[in-house]
Amino acid sequence: MILDKSNEFSDSQAITASALSTNVIDLNPSGKNPVQDIGAGEPVWLVVQVDKAATAAGAATVAITLESSAAPGMSSPTVHYNSGPKALANITAGAELVRVRLPGGDYKRYLGIRYTVDTGPLTAGSFSAFIVKDAQANRAYASGYIVE
Repeated sequence: MILDKSNEFSDSQAITASALSTNVIDLNPSGKNPVQDIGAGEPVWLVVQVDKAATAAGAATVAITLESSAAPGMSSPTVHYNSGPKALANITAGAELVRVRLPGGDYKRYLGIRYTVDTGPLTAGSFSAFIVKDAQANRAYASGYIVE
């Protein structure tokens, strides 16, 4: 998996309450096309990883959405993907919370990730989120394991 810094939403972004990703991608710097279809053609993947395990006083959850908007502040966004709530027990260091092919559709000019913390707040946790052409999907097997 090759990561292009210009396609990165979050780089170890600390999340304790609901927040927008640190970086918002401008899909159309020229401003000439009102919509883009970045999900068409070759697969492009959204990946969200946990860098630092999330902790909370209670049973917090985190939902991750991929959104586009006509405004850089991501007001009135269109949601293109929703992970649904991820349980605190699954938000451990090194975990991959999302690995999904971007759906086709009309994307507005600005693209970002929104982390929604429910029944929180979190007391710790950091995430990295980015778009890549080839997502890491290999699986390690125990030595001597035979795949039939």
